[in-house]
This record gives sequence, C-alpha cells and structure tokens, in this order.
Amino acid sequence: MLRALQSTSPLLTRTFWSHVPMGPPDPIIGVTEAFNRDTNPNKMNVGVGAYRDDEGKPFVLPSVRAAEERLLSQKLNHEYLPTHGCPHFRDAAKKLGFGADSPAVTGNLIASAQSISGTGGLRIGGMFLKKFHGSKAIYLPSPSWGNHTPIFRDSGLEVKSYSYFKKDTKSLDLPNMLADIGNIEEGATILLHACAHNPTGVDPTQEEWDEISHAIKKKNLLVFIDMAYQGFASGSVEKDAYAVRKFVADGHKILLSQSFAKNMGVYGQRCGAFSIVAEDAEQAAAVESQLKIIIRPLYSSPALNAARLVTTVLTDPELHAQWLIDVKGMADRIISMREALKSGLAREGSVHNWDHLTNQIGMFCYTGMNPEQVERLIKEFSVYLTKDGRISIAGVSSRNVDYLASAMHQVTK
Repeated sequence: MLRALQSTSPLLTRTFWSHVPMGPPDPIIGVTEAFNRDTNPNKMNVGVGAYRDDEGKPFVLPSVRAAEERLLSQKLNHEYLPTHGCPHFRDAAKKLGFGADSPAVTGNLIASAQSISGTGGLRIGGMFLKKFHGSKAIYLPSPSWGNHTPIFRDSGLEVKSYSYFKKDTKSLDLPNMLADIGNIEEGATILLHACAHNPTGVDPTQEEWDEISHAIKKKNLLVFIDMAYQGFASGSVEKDAYAVRKFVADGHKILLSQSFAKNMGVYGQRCGAFSIVAEDAEQAAAVESQLKIIIRPLYSSPALNAARLVTTVLTDPELHAQWLIDVKGMADRIISMREALKSGLAREGSVHNWDHLTNQIGMFCYTGMNPEQVERLIKEFSVYLTKDGRISIAGVSSRNVDYLASAMHQVTK
C-alpha cells in the first residue's frame, strides 16, 4: 500500500528543487579550472588575484609567520570574539587606515566592526546603507571589481555607475568622471577604490584626488571607500592611504572597508574591518550598536585567529617594522615585473605603446587586449586570463615574463 502511494502521489514524487537552474560559472574560477587541466609545461595563470613569489608559489610573509609562531607558543583558547570583533584589532585597523593621529581616531568618532575580509565589510556597509541611509543609490566606477555589483545589489541598493577608465589611453578619465559626479543626485553614495584600482590598476594622483574630493563635497555625496591594497600598491602604507585621510580631512563622513588579505597575505583567514566616521562620539556609539545588530544574524562573530595574527603584526614594534619591509617587497616585485614585461614587449619588436603597463599600479593591469586576442593567448600559448584583458601581475615571474611578452606580442602585432 505504501509503495503504491509513493508511486502515484504527486506530493511524494515531486522534487523540491527541480525548478532551480544551473548558475553561471564564476569567470575567475573558470580560468583556474581551465589552467589546471592544461598540460602545457609553459602554461601561465594570470587571472587570479593572489600574490605569488618569484617561484610562482604562495608567499607567507615573514612577519606573519613570526606572529603565527608566537601565538602558537602562547597556547591560547578558542573562545568567541564579540559580535563586532576584537577591540585591539579594531583599534589597530583604525590607526592603520585613518592614521594614528587622525582626529577621527583620537576623538573616538569612528564606529567599527571586524569583518569577514573586505567582502564582508562591503556587505555590512551595504546593509547599513539600506537600513539607515535615505538614498538607496550607490554609484560604482566603470569598471569596478566584479563582486561590488552583487554585494550592493543583494544588500538592497540600486547600483549605478560613473565614468572612470578611458579605454583609448588606458588611463583615468578625470573630465568625464568629474562631470558624472556633478550629475549624481545629492545624498547618494559613491564608491571609490583607495588605491590599486581593481581591475584597471589606474589610480588618481594626489592632486586628482583633491579635485575629486572637492567635486563630491559640492554635491553632498556620501563616500564609501574600498581599501583592499593598502601598502600593496606603492609599497607605502601612508601613500596608499592618501585618499582616505584626505577625504576625512576635507570633512567627508566616510564609510571604509579594509582588507588584510593582500597586504598581509592572510587570504584564507578572512580578515577585514568596516568603519563609519560619525559626527561625534555619541553618534559613533549608536552607529556601532547598529553594526552589531546587522552582524549578529549574519555570522554572529568574526574570525578569531585572523584578528590575533593581524593585531600581533600591527601592534608589536619589531613585527610591524618587518611587515613594512615585507609589504614593500611584494609591491616592489610587482612593479619590477611590470617594467620587465614592458621591456620584453619592446625587445619582441612590438610597435604598440605599452606605457600603461608601468603607469598602472597594484596587482592588476588592464592590458588593452580584446577578447579575440585573449582567446588566442589561451588557445595558442596556454596563458590564462579573463576575457576583458586584465592580467594579475602577481602571476608573472622572472622565469616566465619573457614568454608572456612573446605571447602578447604574437597576438597583438
């Protein structure tokens, strides 16, 4: 009888998830999967945004390794952190981002929370804006990091864009950027990349940042800064924080998302911070209380080991000094590979202008190659990258830079 019911009842035979479609593959993960299947001994993966040393291996910073060993020797427990994270970590992150002597820091004007890396910080910020900000519009640079749109869209915000990159010169399109800012409705949120813009590698100069700050202030826009590469872009944590500190000095009450994935190499630890500059300490306390309310049903408590590692590096004078050397070393290697690639293309006889390879900064470079040229790179040379022509300079080493230069010349000549 039961068997008969099971075979005839639509309620018993229906599958709950038959209507769920297959999702599209992630373009970055797809690049890596194709690379892994390739048997060419000369294959290169310049699609993934993770630093590699000159041997092409993952790199653990000496300062982080030392902090790891020190923490292990202390035989610490594994209790929960507070909902908004380790207080020592949050204090250290504020000082690194805003500057230890910033009035926003010394005056207790910053509401903050430890986040699940930069992605988590952006999502917390998006949800806070949805809940408390009058305007639900957020403007992203065109182009921007691919995850920005789904993060803010799924937070309930209306995602729009403003001009940023000039394709023909592969540089900042400042005139159109300022014009677009002038047309944004008052009170809307504008997202900026603090340094090492992803995916283009094109950053404003300090003088251009000053102009941008003035234009945004004139329109009374709320500024949200994504700082995923402090120190990793130029090699200087102070220089890379210029935009953050300039905007605060100019009176902007910014939102800031910080990631320690790149500049400390703690990718899998998922360590970040989210901050909001308030008008006074009382307002900061109220905002911080709401951040905890947002976080509690999301993930309840952030990563403990991540906070311990980063806090140890940032607060121990010896380890902090070593970290500054470590992060500059990573940035310098990236810069040297940009120079080597440009020189290699010249040796190959390329007649194109490749100045943008060295004018751009940070992990990523917009090469200007079109989808057809990218397809040839993949099929003919086993060089794997995304279709937009963006390459991760972190995947380039002294052992393969000439091969890459030759391949790029062949597909672009």
